[in-house]
Amino acid sequence: MLSAVAVLVAITSGCGSSSSGTPSTSAPATAPSITASTTVANTAPDYANPSNWLAIPQTATKKVDVFFLSDTTYSKATPTSPDIGPIDDPQMQQGAKAKLTTTAAAFETIGNIYAPYNRQVDSQYKSTLPIPQQLSLEAGIPTSDAVAAFDYFIKNMNDGRPFILAGHSQGSNLIANILSGYMKQHPDLYKRMIAAYVIGFSITGDYLTQNPQLKFATGPDDTGVIISYNTEAPVMKVTNPVTMPGGIAINPITWTTSETPASVAQSLGGIEVDPQTGEAVVDASGNPVQVPHYADAQVNKQRGVVICSTPDPNQFAPGNPAAAAGIYHIYDYPLYFFDIRANAENRVARYLQEKSSSKGI
Repeated sequence: MLSAVAVLVAITSGCGSSSSGTPSTSAPATAPSITASTTVANTAPDYANPSNWLAIPQTATKKVDVFFLSDTTYSKATPTSPDIGPIDDPQMQQGAKAKLTTTAAAFETIGNIYAPYNRQVDSQYKSTLPIPQQLSLEAGIPTSDAVAAFDYFIKNMNDGRPFILAGHSQGSNLIANILSGYMKQHPDLYKRMIAAYVIGFSITGDYLTQNPQLKFATGPDDTGVIISYNTEAPVMKVTNPVTMPGGIAINPITWTTSETPASVAQSLGGIEVDPQTGEAVVDASGNPVQVPHYADAQVNKQRGVVICSTPDPNQFAPGNPAAAAGIYHIYDYPLYFFDIRANAENRVARYLQEKSSSKGI
């Protein structure tokens, strides 16, 4: 087996903690109190402007769309920089482009990828706040941007196609808020949703109780469902800041919620990540380099996470609070990249087959 460092190197930038509480069912009426010098104006971005999009296909050639929200890549340049960064922050945009290659790229064989930029909460600032304030921050301006982008996508880009929602970390929190807010107000959209990959953010039983229109996946074939997990080492010496009590996890190899372990032999593989750029390493054809049979996986229902025992935790610790030894948050996608791709392909095929059957085709 290749060493952990050679296979999936730690990325020190562009990864923050997800909110550590139940996602909001709707954006709060007001944002939390923050000093004026650290805020950005609450003016909705113009999503008709292509520069506010991380990814838009030149032509929508596939039958399915993927709407993706990136994890945290905004970091305050100075102590007086805004706690919620502007949408055109160069460092945020550069980091999001790198992250796209290790996350949303898993879906590029399945659908047309639409990924907006949105204003993000600085992860270090957020980690200093009580959990209710963390949640309120992300349910404010970031969720408002995400909803505006999704609304523009649905009305101007999607053209009635079935779609996948996907995200990671802070982006997955915003996806959860879209599911429980915007889509609850537009219930017909659920009929077109193939699945929501809310990875790197805990979906809790309380959240599902508050949103009975939503259901968590129970197997590899169901559609219209939420798929979520957070990855950890078997033994944790620190508290994982990106998980919350009551979280539900699915095994990213077997795609069941059972605690039956899945071996490395069952995994389709992860990807290599460039330690300098944070981007996926690609071959001569531009495809991500596959590292087969690297990660195992086992759901731990008590902790509400997926346990991965094959890496060396000490080699997966870049010194980032969200990626201390044993916290594999930044590897949620890279460890199981090709398993995610195959599962999404399967769910798309199942969805299209079901729709064809219902129309008598």
